[in-house]
Amino acid sequence: MDKLVRATAKEGQVRIIAAITTELVNEGVTMHQCAPTGAAAFGRMLTAGTLMGTLLKSSQDSLTMQIDGGGEAKGVLVTAHADSSVKGYIGNPNVDLPANSKGKLDVSGAIGKDGYLRVIRDMGLREPYIGQVPIYTGEIGDDLAYYFTVSEQTPSAVGLGVLVDIDMSIKAAGGFIIQMMPGADEFLADIITYRLEEIPSITEFISKGMTIEEILEFIFEDMGLKIHEEVKPTYKCDCTRERVEKALISIGKKDLEELYNDGKTEEIKCHFCNKNYEFNHEDIGQLLESVNS
Repeated sequence: MDKLVRATAKEGQVRIIAAITTELVNEGVTMHQCAPTGAAAFGRMLTAGTLMGTLLKSSQDSLTMQIDGGGEAKGVLVTAHADSSVKGYIGNPNVDLPANSKGKLDVSGAIGKDGYLRVIRDMGLREPYIGQVPIYTGEIGDDLAYYFTVSEQTPSAVGLGVLVDIDMSIKAAGGFIIQMMPGADEFLADIITYRLEEIPSITEFISKGMTIEEILEFIFEDMGLKIHEEVKPTYKCDCTRERVEKALISIGKKDLEELYNDGKTEEIKCHFCNKNYEFNHEDIGQLLESVNS
């Protein structure tokens, strides 16, 4: 079962956010009908988003991550909230490349390296906070670690994994963000880095049936691991007909009149969940009346 935990180790010197996201990613890639390489790229971003979302201070805040390096995936965008809910879309869900030199799904090739990773935090202020870094590897996890180090001056290790089964379903998905807090022992950081280099991937752990707590206990053995919070991450789109109506109205009176005069049914699809909203001649007429009133 999917679960996200927030934890610390070594008396608060290390902050940890980790999650199993198999069900969430499976829902997302099924909804968007992703091919294997697209599923791996999209799934890593969904997992990263749900991990990052828990760093938000308020339930009203939101975080959007976007990565586009000019590859065949044509960019991936996810939006997350503090309750660990996330939604997203991939520009080309059908991207499917040959395996890379390690025999793994070529996420880096699908994303590309000629572009940026952007993190946008909307905290209800006049302007959102936007941080961006050049794409480091295109593997997403490495790029997010690079973002934390460069843009937020927080040394971090990020692991993201998606294992696609032979039937195209998601066999395992999950990830973690491990951060050294200010004043933490530098030797401790070296120990954790060494351990992370020596252990199997997170999807291997998940495939063996290990819980997220067991995975963290394995990594932080003898480091005083403390679990502080656990929640269930979910794929949740908050689109409604009312929001789509507002989007239609925002195109302006002139364009609405053109749609009305065409007399055709206008169909609008939500990028995040692929739900269709239909507006017939009468519906568009009512929107026009609301604009004129």
